Amino acid sequence: MVVEPEGKGSAALAKVRLSMRSASATVCLLLIAGVTMALEQPNVLFITVDDLNTDLGTYGHPLVRSPSIDRLAFEGLRFDAAYAQYPVCSPSRSSFLTGLYPQQTGVVANGPHFREFIPDTVTLPEYLAQNGYLTVRVGKIFHAGVPGDIGVDGQDDPQSWDERRNPAGVDVDYGPDVNTINPNTTIGSTLTWLSVPGNGSRHTDALVTDAAIDLLETHHPETTGHPLFLAVGYYRPHTPYIAPAEYFDMYPPEAIEAPPDPPADRGDIPVAALADRPGQLQMTDAQKIAAIQGYYASISFVDTQVGRLLNALDAAGLRDSTVVVFLSDHGYHLGAHGLWQKGDLFEGSVRVPLIVSMPEALGVDYARSTATASLVELVDLYPTLVELAGVEVPAQAVGRSLVPILENPATAVRESAYSVALSRAGWDRPGWHYPPVMGETIRTARYRYTEWAGGIMGMELYDYRDDPHELTNVAIEPEHRIARERLAAELARRRDEAGVAPLE
Repeated sequence: MVVEPEGKGSAALAKVRLSMRSASATVCLLLIAGVTMALEQPNVLFITVDDLNTDLGTYGHPLVRSPSIDRLAFEGLRFDAAYAQYPVCSPSRSSFLTGLYPQQTGVVANGPHFREFIPDTVTLPEYLAQNGYLTVRVGKIFHAGVPGDIGVDGQDDPQSWDERRNPAGVDVDYGPDVNTINPNTTIGSTLTWLSVPGNGSRHTDALVTDAAIDLLETHHPETTGHPLFLAVGYYRPHTPYIAPAEYFDMYPPEAIEAPPDPPADRGDIPVAALADRPGQLQMTDAQKIAAIQGYYASISFVDTQVGRLLNALDAAGLRDSTVVVFLSDHGYHLGAHGLWQKGDLFEGSVRVPLIVSMPEALGVDYARSTATASLVELVDLYPTLVELAGVEVPAQAVGRSLVPILENPATAVRESAYSVALSRAGWDRPGWHYPPVMGETIRTARYRYTEWAGGIMGMELYDYRDDPHELTNVAIEPEHRIARERLAAELARRRDEAGVAPLE
C-alpha cells in the first residue's frame, strides 16, 4: 500500500512552491579541492537505515552479506569514526536534520516533536528548499514508530517537504506471528523476529524503494529544472526482524556464535550506563542466535533495496550529478556488555555507518575504497550538504562541515565526538525506577570518557589502544588520572562550544 501525498506535499502545491523559487539558485560557486568551479547544484540522495551497527552489514563483514552497501563504500568516502548525538531514533534524527544538539532541540526521548521547543527552526531539507531544491521524502526520515507508524506520517515535519510518501507492506500484518523474548511489550521495542515466505516485493522497504524510484522519475531535474533532495528512509533492520526466508537462509544458526552470558566486564560499569531491557539477560543461546539471524537477514534485505535504488539512480542518468549519503540514525548492540539494541553510550550504540559518495564533477579526488579515521558527528551533515549546495551555511547549524575531509581524508575537523543519552537503567526490573539522569560522552582518537549526571552517578573511561572492546573501566585508576582530567575538561569544552546548558 502506498499512502498518497497529502496536504502541503501534493503535486499541485509542490509546483506552486517551485514556481516561487529563484531560478538563479540553480547555479552556484563551489570551492572543492581548492578549485573554484561553476556548477549546477548537485542532487542529493539521502539514505537512512534504522538501527544499523557499524560493524554489522557494512564494509565487508565476514558473515553478513551487504554487497550494495559495500559497493557504495567502495565508490565513496567511508567515515570510520562517525557518531550519533543520541543513540535513540527521534533524538538523533531531530538533531542531524536540524543541525542542533539534542539538548538544543529539546528532544531527548522518542515522544516529543522538536517544533514543540523550537518552532521556527529551519530543517536541512527546508533550508535546501529555500535555496532552489525540490525536497521529497519516502519512508522514515524524521521519527516514526516501528511498526506502529509505518504507512502514516508519524513524527514527520510536513513543512520540510514538497512531497512525502508513506508506503506500508505486508510485513506490518505479521505482528501476531513473530517470535519474541518479551510478549508483554510492543514488538518494535524488544527482540522479535520472523522468517516469512515470498520474495519480499510486498514488504515495506521494497515499497519504499519502488516509491523512491518513482520520485526519481517524477521529479527528475531535467523535468523540474531544480536540483533534487531525495530522502529515502528504510525501516529495517529495526526490530521486528521480519524478512523473506531466503534472507534467513543466508545465515544458518550453526554459523552464528551466541554472545557470552552475561559478560564479566559489567562489574566496573556504573548502573546508569546499563540499558538492559526486560528479558534480555535471561535469553537462551538459541534465542540469541535466532535474534542475530533475524537481524542479519533484515540487513541483507535492506541491502537489496539499497542496490535497487542505486541502480535506478544510474538508470536515470543522475549518478554523476548526485551526492549520495548513507547513514544509520545510531548504532546497535547484539550482546556486547550483555546489552542488546540501543540507548546506551558505549561505542556500539553511538558509532554509526556513514558513507558520502561524491560525483566526479565536484572535483573531489579521493581514491576508491577510501576510509577516513577523522572524528565526525551526524550533526555535521547539515553544514556539509549546505556547503556542497553552494549556499551560505546558516548560523543555526552548530556542526562542522566535512568538506575538508572530503577533499583530504587525512584532515581532522574536530578533536572529539560528543553524544548524550538519558539513562535507561532499571528497564529490566519491574517496579524499580532509576533516576532519569543524563549521560554525556566524548570519543577521542584513543579514549571514550563518559559522565552520568555530571559524574555524580558514575564515570567511565576506556582506553581503546589497550582495550578496543571497552572491557575495563579505568576512570578511577590513578595512572589514568591525568587523562581523565584532560577528557573531563574536553567534555566541558564541547558542551560550551555547542551552546548546551550544563547538565544538572
